[in-house]
Amino acid sequence: MHAKSLRAGASDAGRVRTALGHLLTRLLDCSNDDLRVRGAAITYRFHDIGYAIDLEHVTRLLISEAPARARPERIEARALQIANPPVAVSVGMREIDIEGVISNAQLSARIFDFGVVSLRLEIAGTDAMTWSAFVHFARMLEASSALDPVFARELEALRERIAPAVERAGVAPVHEEYTVYRIAELGLRDGRELDANAVLSNERLARLLLNEQRALAVTALRELLQHRLSYYADDLVVLTWENALVLEPSSDDRDVEYILEFANAQLLELRVYDAVLDAELPIMYDQVSEARHRRHPLPTRRFQGVLSRLQTRVADVIEMTERAENALKVTDDVYLARVYGAALELFRATSWRRGIERKLEIVRSTYVMLNGEAQAARSELLEIAVVLLIVTELVLGIIRH
Repeated sequence: MHAKSLRAGASDAGRVRTALGHLLTRLLDCSNDDLRVRGAAITYRFHDIGYAIDLEHVTRLLISEAPARARPERIEARALQIANPPVAVSVGMREIDIEGVISNAQLSARIFDFGVVSLRLEIAGTDAMTWSAFVHFARMLEASSALDPVFARELEALRERIAPAVERAGVAPVHEEYTVYRIAELGLRDGRELDANAVLSNERLARLLLNEQRALAVTALRELLQHRLSYYADDLVVLTWENALVLEPSSDDRDVEYILEFANAQLLELRVYDAVLDAELPIMYDQVSEARHRRHPLPTRRFQGVLSRLQTRVADVIEMTERAENALKVTDDVYLARVYGAALELFRATSWRRGIERKLEIVRSTYVMLNGEAQAARSELLEIAVVLLIVTELVLGIIRH
Protein backbone atom coordinates (compact mmCIF):
# COMPACT_ATOMS: atom_id res chain seq x y z
CA MET A 1 0.00 0.00 0.00
CA HIS A 2 2.73 2.38 0.97
CA ALA A 3 4.81 1.40 -2.08
CA LYS A 4 1.80 1.84 -4.32
CA SER A 5 1.19 5.30 -2.86
CA LEU A 6 4.83 6.21 -3.47
CA ARG A 7 4.56 5.08 -7.09
CA ALA A 8 1.35 7.06 -7.48
CA GLY A 9 3.03 10.10 -5.93
CA ALA A 10 6.03 9.71 -8.23
CA SER A 11 3.69 9.39 -11.19
CA ASP A 12 1.84 12.55 -10.14
CA ALA A 13 5.14 14.37 -9.69
CA GLY A 14 6.23 13.24 -13.15
CA ARG A 15 3.02 14.53 -14.67
CA VAL A 16 3.50 17.85 -12.89
CA ARG A 17 7.07 18.12 -14.18
CA THR A 18 5.88 17.26 -17.69
CA ALA A 19 3.12 19.87 -17.48
CA LEU A 20 5.58 22.48 -16.24
CA GLY A 21 7.93 21.54 -19.05
CA HIS A 22 5.18 21.96 -21.62
CA LEU A 23 4.23 25.31 -20.07
CA LEU A 24 7.82 26.52 -20.13
CA THR A 25 8.19 25.40 -23.71
CA ARG A 26 4.98 27.21 -24.56
CA LEU A 27 6.25 30.41 -23.00
CA LEU A 28 9.77 30.29 -24.42
CA ASP A 29 9.08 28.58 -27.73
CA CYS A 30 5.44 29.38 -28.21
CA SER A 31 3.67 28.50 -31.40
CA ASN A 32 3.60 30.90 -34.31
CA ASP A 33 -0.06 31.68 -33.65
CA ASP A 34 0.65 32.68 -30.04
CA LEU A 35 3.53 34.98 -30.93
CA ARG A 36 2.47 38.50 -31.86
CA VAL A 37 4.63 40.90 -33.91
CA ARG A 38 4.34 44.56 -34.79
CA GLY A 39 6.90 45.38 -37.40
CA ALA A 40 7.83 46.52 -40.86
CA ALA A 41 10.03 45.59 -43.79
CA ILE A 42 12.59 48.04 -45.12
CA THR A 43 13.85 47.07 -48.55
CA TYR A 44 16.90 48.79 -50.04
CA ARG A 45 18.37 49.27 -53.50
CA PHE A 46 21.93 50.56 -53.79
CA HIS A 47 23.24 52.04 -57.06
CA ASP A 48 26.52 53.60 -58.09
CA ILE A 49 25.58 56.64 -60.19
CA GLY A 50 28.94 58.34 -60.70
CA TYR A 51 32.57 58.73 -59.79
CA ALA A 52 31.83 61.12 -56.90
CA ILE A 53 28.99 63.27 -55.58
CA ASP A 54 29.31 66.78 -54.13
CA LEU A 55 27.08 66.49 -51.05
CA GLU A 56 27.04 70.22 -50.35
CA HIS A 57 25.72 70.78 -53.85
CA VAL A 58 23.16 67.98 -53.35
CA THR A 59 21.93 69.69 -50.18
CA ARG A 60 21.28 72.87 -52.12
CA LEU A 61 19.57 71.01 -54.98
CA LEU A 62 17.24 69.12 -52.62
CA ILE A 63 16.58 71.97 -50.22
CA SER A 64 12.79 71.59 -50.60
CA GLU A 65 12.98 68.04 -49.13
CA ALA A 66 14.82 69.30 -46.03
CA PRO A 67 17.89 67.11 -46.51
CA ALA A 68 19.74 66.01 -43.38
CA ARG A 69 23.39 65.07 -42.76
CA ALA A 70 22.60 62.86 -39.78
CA ARG A 71 24.98 60.54 -37.93
CA PRO A 72 24.19 57.66 -35.54
CA GLU A 73 22.81 59.17 -32.34
CA ARG A 74 23.71 56.68 -29.61
CA ILE A 75 26.40 57.76 -27.15
CA GLU A 76 28.70 54.95 -28.24
CA ALA A 77 28.38 56.16 -31.84
CA ARG A 78 31.15 58.65 -31.01
CA ALA A 79 33.48 55.74 -31.69
CA LEU A 80 32.37 55.87 -35.34
CA GLN A 81 34.03 58.59 -37.36
CA ILE A 82 32.21 59.66 -40.53
CA ALA A 83 34.25 62.24 -42.39
CA ASN A 84 31.52 63.28 -44.83
CA PRO A 85 28.06 62.18 -43.59
CA PRO A 86 25.69 61.17 -46.40
CA VAL A 87 22.67 63.26 -47.30
CA ALA A 88 19.31 61.74 -46.30
CA VAL A 89 15.99 62.88 -47.78
CA SER A 90 12.42 61.73 -47.31
CA VAL A 91 10.76 61.52 -50.70
CA GLY A 92 7.20 60.72 -49.62
CA MET A 93 4.59 57.95 -49.58
CA ARG A 94 4.15 55.51 -52.43
CA GLU A 95 1.45 52.90 -53.04
CA ILE A 96 2.82 49.41 -53.61
CA ASP A 97 0.73 46.53 -54.96
CA ILE A 98 1.98 43.38 -53.23
CA GLU A 99 0.16 40.30 -54.48
CA GLY A 100 -3.05 42.27 -54.95
CA VAL A 101 -2.81 44.07 -51.60
CA ILE A 102 -2.20 47.83 -51.81
CA SER A 103 0.25 48.97 -49.15
CA ASN A 104 1.54 52.42 -48.32
CA ALA A 105 5.31 52.65 -48.27
CA GLN A 106 7.55 55.46 -47.08
CA LEU A 107 10.21 56.22 -49.68
CA SER A 108 13.50 57.84 -48.72
CA ALA A 109 17.03 58.10 -50.05
CA ARG A 110 20.57 58.43 -48.75
CA ILE A 111 23.33 59.83 -50.95
CA PHE A 112 27.01 59.03 -50.31
CA ASP A 113 29.94 61.13 -51.50
CA PHE A 114 31.69 58.13 -53.09
CA GLY A 115 29.01 57.92 -55.77
CA VAL A 116 26.41 55.59 -54.24
CA VAL A 117 22.70 56.27 -53.81
CA SER A 118 20.58 54.18 -51.45
CA LEU A 119 16.82 54.07 -52.03
CA ARG A 120 14.65 52.50 -49.35
CA LEU A 121 10.98 51.63 -49.04
CA GLU A 122 9.57 51.02 -45.57
CA ILE A 123 6.37 48.99 -45.63
CA ALA A 124 4.61 48.49 -42.32
CA GLY A 125 2.87 45.23 -41.52
CA THR A 126 -0.56 45.14 -39.93
CA ASP A 127 -0.71 45.55 -36.15
CA ALA A 128 -0.44 42.45 -33.98
CA MET A 129 0.50 40.01 -36.73
CA THR A 130 1.24 36.43 -35.81
CA TRP A 131 4.77 35.26 -36.51
CA SER A 132 3.48 33.10 -39.37
CA ALA A 133 1.71 36.11 -40.85
CA PHE A 134 4.85 38.24 -40.52
CA VAL A 135 6.90 35.56 -42.28
CA HIS A 136 4.26 35.37 -45.02
CA PHE A 137 4.33 39.17 -45.32
CA ALA A 138 8.11 39.00 -45.75
CA ARG A 139 7.87 36.24 -48.36
CA MET A 140 5.27 38.15 -50.39
CA LEU A 141 7.43 41.25 -50.33
CA GLU A 142 10.50 39.30 -51.38
CA ALA A 143 8.68 37.64 -54.28
CA SER A 144 6.87 40.79 -55.41
CA SER A 145 7.64 42.16 -58.88
CA ALA A 146 6.12 45.54 -57.99
CA LEU A 147 9.20 46.93 -56.23
CA ASP A 148 11.72 47.03 -59.09
CA PRO A 149 9.70 49.41 -61.32
CA VAL A 150 9.18 51.75 -58.35
CA PHE A 151 12.89 51.80 -57.53
CA ALA A 152 13.85 52.27 -61.19
CA ARG A 153 11.47 55.19 -61.61
CA GLU A 154 12.57 56.88 -58.39
CA LEU A 155 16.26 56.38 -59.19
CA GLU A 156 15.89 58.15 -62.54
CA ALA A 157 13.94 60.99 -60.93
CA LEU A 158 16.58 61.44 -58.23
CA ARG A 159 19.47 61.22 -60.72
CA GLU A 160 17.89 63.94 -62.81
CA ARG A 161 17.52 66.22 -59.81
CA ILE A 162 21.07 65.85 -58.49
CA ALA A 163 22.82 65.54 -61.88
CA PRO A 164 24.75 68.84 -61.50
CA ALA A 165 26.39 67.48 -58.33
CA VAL A 166 27.52 64.17 -59.82
CA GLU A 167 31.00 63.83 -61.29
CA ARG A 168 31.31 61.47 -64.28
CA ALA A 169 27.68 60.42 -64.06
CA GLY A 170 26.59 56.94 -65.11
CA VAL A 171 24.77 54.02 -63.50
CA ALA A 172 27.01 51.02 -62.89
CA PRO A 173 25.64 47.63 -64.03
CA VAL A 174 26.25 46.22 -60.54
CA HIS A 175 23.78 47.02 -57.76
CA GLU A 176 22.96 45.75 -54.28
CA GLU A 177 19.71 44.73 -52.61
CA TYR A 178 19.08 44.31 -48.90
CA THR A 179 16.07 44.00 -46.59
CA VAL A 180 15.76 44.79 -42.90
CA TYR A 181 12.84 43.33 -40.98
CA ARG A 182 12.30 45.74 -38.12
CA ILE A 183 10.24 44.61 -35.14
CA ALA A 184 8.99 47.19 -32.64
CA GLU A 185 6.98 44.85 -30.41
CA LEU A 186 7.18 41.14 -29.69
CA GLY A 187 4.85 39.38 -27.25
CA LEU A 188 2.17 36.79 -26.63
CA ARG A 189 -1.45 36.98 -27.66
CA ASP A 190 -2.44 37.87 -24.11
CA GLY A 191 -0.10 40.87 -24.09
CA ARG A 192 2.80 39.39 -22.14
CA GLU A 193 6.24 40.41 -23.38
CA LEU A 194 8.92 37.83 -24.06
CA ASP A 195 12.67 37.50 -24.02
CA ALA A 196 13.50 37.88 -27.70
CA ASN A 197 16.68 35.82 -27.46
CA ALA A 198 14.73 32.94 -25.94
CA VAL A 199 11.74 33.09 -28.27
CA LEU A 200 13.45 33.85 -31.57
CA SER A 201 15.26 30.57 -31.96
CA ASN A 202 17.40 29.80 -34.99
CA GLU A 203 14.66 27.51 -36.30
CA ARG A 204 12.12 30.34 -36.22
CA LEU A 205 14.54 32.89 -37.67
CA ALA A 206 15.41 30.55 -40.52
CA ARG A 207 11.86 30.83 -41.85
CA LEU A 208 12.07 34.62 -41.90
CA LEU A 209 15.68 35.34 -42.86
CA LEU A 210 16.64 32.26 -44.86
CA ASN A 211 13.24 31.51 -46.42
CA GLU A 212 13.61 27.88 -45.41
CA GLN A 213 10.48 25.83 -44.86
CA ARG A 214 12.28 22.54 -44.19
CA ALA A 215 14.21 22.01 -40.99
CA LEU A 216 17.89 22.82 -41.36
CA ALA A 217 20.71 20.95 -39.67
CA VAL A 218 21.88 22.41 -36.39
CA THR A 219 25.33 23.09 -37.82
CA ALA A 220 23.84 24.90 -40.83
CA LEU A 221 21.66 27.05 -38.60
CA ARG A 222 24.57 27.88 -36.34
CA GLU A 223 26.74 28.89 -39.30
CA LEU A 224 24.11 30.86 -41.22
CA LEU A 225 22.77 32.73 -38.17
CA GLN A 226 25.99 33.22 -36.24
CA HIS A 227 25.89 37.02 -36.46
CA ARG A 228 23.49 37.65 -33.57
CA LEU A 229 24.04 40.69 -31.34
CA SER A 230 22.29 42.50 -28.50
CA TYR A 231 23.07 45.64 -26.52
CA TYR A 232 20.03 46.27 -24.33
CA ALA A 233 17.92 43.58 -22.73
CA ASP A 234 15.06 44.23 -25.16
CA ASP A 235 16.89 44.58 -28.48
CA LEU A 236 18.33 42.10 -30.94
CA VAL A 237 20.12 42.18 -34.31
CA VAL A 238 20.53 39.11 -36.53
CA LEU A 239 22.48 39.55 -39.76
CA THR A 240 22.52 37.43 -42.90
CA TRP A 241 23.90 38.02 -46.40
CA GLU A 242 20.62 39.21 -47.93
CA ASN A 243 18.66 40.57 -44.97
CA ALA A 244 18.62 41.31 -41.27
CA LEU A 245 16.27 41.27 -38.31
CA VAL A 246 16.35 44.33 -36.07
CA LEU A 247 14.28 44.19 -32.89
CA GLU A 248 14.22 47.72 -31.48
CA PRO A 249 11.39 49.01 -29.25
CA SER A 250 12.44 52.65 -29.64
CA SER A 251 10.97 53.97 -32.88
CA ASP A 252 13.50 56.82 -33.01
CA ASP A 253 16.55 54.56 -32.78
CA ARG A 254 17.59 53.87 -36.37
CA ASP A 255 21.32 53.59 -35.77
CA VAL A 256 21.60 49.90 -36.68
CA GLU A 257 19.85 50.45 -40.00
CA TYR A 258 22.17 53.41 -40.64
CA ILE A 259 25.23 51.23 -40.07
CA LEU A 260 23.89 48.39 -42.25
CA GLU A 261 23.05 50.85 -45.00
CA PHE A 262 26.57 52.28 -44.85
CA ALA A 263 28.15 48.80 -44.99
CA ASN A 264 26.03 47.85 -48.02
CA ALA A 265 26.99 51.07 -49.82
CA GLN A 266 30.67 50.33 -49.22
CA LEU A 267 30.20 46.75 -50.40
CA LEU A 268 28.62 48.01 -53.62
CA GLU A 269 31.57 50.30 -54.28
CA LEU A 270 33.99 47.41 -53.89
CA ARG A 271 31.89 45.26 -56.22
CA VAL A 272 31.64 48.04 -58.80
CA TYR A 273 35.40 48.56 -59.02
CA ASP A 274 36.05 44.83 -58.95
CA ALA A 275 33.79 44.61 -62.02
CA VAL A 276 35.57 47.60 -63.58
CA LEU A 277 38.91 45.80 -63.26
CA ASP A 278 37.38 42.56 -64.57
CA ALA A 279 36.34 44.44 -67.71
CA GLU A 280 39.62 46.34 -67.89
CA LEU A 281 41.98 43.36 -67.98
CA PRO A 282 40.86 41.92 -71.38
CA ILE A 283 40.85 45.43 -72.87
CA MET A 284 44.34 45.99 -71.49
CA TYR A 285 45.64 42.77 -73.04
CA ASP A 286 44.13 43.68 -76.42
CA GLN A 287 45.60 47.18 -76.31
CA VAL A 288 49.05 45.87 -75.39
CA SER A 289 48.94 43.38 -78.27
CA GLU A 290 47.76 46.07 -80.67
CA ALA A 291 50.46 48.50 -79.51
CA ARG A 292 53.19 45.91 -79.99
CA HIS A 293 52.18 45.36 -83.62
CA ARG A 294 51.59 49.01 -84.37
CA ARG A 295 54.16 50.84 -86.48
CA HIS A 296 55.18 54.11 -84.87
CA PRO A 297 57.78 56.63 -86.04
CA LEU A 298 59.11 56.75 -82.48
CA PRO A 299 59.18 53.22 -80.97
CA THR A 300 59.63 54.70 -77.50
CA ARG A 301 56.13 56.23 -77.68
CA ARG A 302 54.41 53.11 -78.93
CA PHE A 303 52.96 52.30 -75.49
CA GLN A 304 52.25 55.87 -74.39
CA GLY A 305 48.48 55.64 -74.80
CA VAL A 306 48.26 52.30 -73.00
CA LEU A 307 50.50 53.48 -70.15
CA SER A 308 48.46 56.65 -69.71
CA ARG A 309 45.21 54.66 -69.59
CA LEU A 310 46.58 52.15 -67.08
CA GLN A 311 47.93 54.88 -64.83
CA THR A 312 44.59 56.70 -64.84
CA ARG A 313 42.63 53.51 -64.15
CA VAL A 314 44.83 52.50 -61.22
CA ALA A 315 44.60 55.99 -59.72
CA ASP A 316 40.78 56.05 -60.07
CA VAL A 317 40.27 52.63 -58.49
CA ILE A 318 42.62 53.29 -55.59
CA GLU A 319 41.13 56.71 -54.88
CA MET A 320 37.51 55.53 -54.90
CA THR A 321 37.98 52.31 -52.96
CA GLU A 322 40.02 54.15 -50.33
CA ARG A 323 37.40 56.89 -50.12
CA ALA A 324 34.60 54.35 -49.70
CA GLU A 325 36.47 52.27 -47.10
CA ASN A 326 37.56 55.34 -45.11
CA ALA A 327 34.12 56.95 -45.20
CA LEU A 328 33.39 55.29 -41.84
CA LYS A 329 36.13 54.50 -39.32
CA VAL A 330 35.81 52.62 -36.06
CA THR A 331 37.90 53.84 -33.12
CA ASP A 332 36.54 51.64 -30.33
CA ASP A 333 34.91 48.24 -29.83
CA VAL A 334 31.37 49.39 -29.06
CA TYR A 335 28.05 47.79 -30.01
CA LEU A 336 27.50 49.68 -33.28
CA ALA A 337 31.11 49.01 -34.21
CA ARG A 338 30.52 45.29 -33.67
CA VAL A 339 27.40 45.43 -35.86
CA TYR A 340 29.42 47.23 -38.54
CA GLY A 341 32.31 44.77 -38.28
CA ALA A 342 29.96 41.78 -38.39
CA ALA A 343 28.26 43.19 -41.50
CA LEU A 344 31.58 43.72 -43.30
CA GLU A 345 32.69 40.22 -42.32
CA LEU A 346 29.42 38.74 -43.53
CA PHE A 347 29.58 40.70 -46.80
CA ARG A 348 33.18 39.46 -47.29
CA ALA A 349 34.45 43.01 -47.77
CA THR A 350 38.01 41.88 -47.08
CA SER A 351 37.78 39.25 -49.83
CA TRP A 352 36.47 41.82 -52.31
CA ARG A 353 39.31 44.14 -51.32
CA ARG A 354 41.90 41.40 -51.81
CA GLY A 355 40.44 40.62 -55.24
CA ILE A 356 40.74 44.28 -56.24
CA GLU A 357 44.32 44.36 -54.98
CA ARG A 358 45.24 41.27 -57.02
CA LYS A 359 43.81 42.80 -60.19
CA LEU A 360 45.49 46.12 -59.48
CA GLU A 361 48.76 44.25 -59.08
CA ILE A 362 48.27 42.72 -62.54
CA VAL A 363 47.67 46.19 -63.98
CA ARG A 364 50.71 47.58 -62.14
CA SER A 365 52.90 44.70 -63.34
CA THR A 366 51.75 45.29 -66.91
CA TYR A 367 52.52 48.99 -66.54
CA VAL A 368 56.01 48.22 -65.23
CA MET A 369 56.60 45.72 -68.05
CA LEU A 370 55.46 48.12 -70.78
CA ASN A 371 57.36 50.99 -69.23
CA GLY A 372 60.43 48.74 -69.11
CA GLU A 373 60.01 47.91 -72.79
CA ALA A 374 59.66 51.61 -73.59
CA GLN A 375 62.80 52.38 -71.59
CA ALA A 376 64.67 49.57 -73.37
CA ALA A 377 63.55 50.91 -76.75
CA ARG A 378 64.64 54.39 -75.69
CA SER A 379 68.06 53.10 -74.61
CA GLU A 380 68.41 51.17 -77.85
CA LEU A 381 67.48 54.27 -79.83
CA LEU A 382 70.05 56.33 -77.92
CA GLU A 383 72.73 53.70 -78.57
CA ILE A 384 71.90 53.76 -82.28
CA ALA A 385 72.07 57.54 -82.26
CA VAL A 386 75.45 57.50 -80.54
CA VAL A 387 76.79 54.95 -83.03
CA LEU A 388 75.48 57.03 -85.93
CA LEU A 389 77.12 60.16 -84.49
CA ILE A 390 80.44 58.34 -84.16
CA VAL A 391 80.21 56.95 -87.70
CA THR A 392 79.28 60.42 -88.98
CA GLU A 393 82.30 61.97 -87.24
CA LEU A 394 84.59 59.31 -88.70
CA VAL A 395 83.21 59.78 -92.21
CA LEU A 396 83.49 63.56 -91.95
CA GLY A 397 87.06 63.21 -90.67
CA ILE A 398 88.01 61.00 -93.59
CA ILE A 399 86.40 63.38 -96.08
CA ARG A 400 88.21 66.38 -94.61
CA HIS A 401 91.54 64.60 -95.03
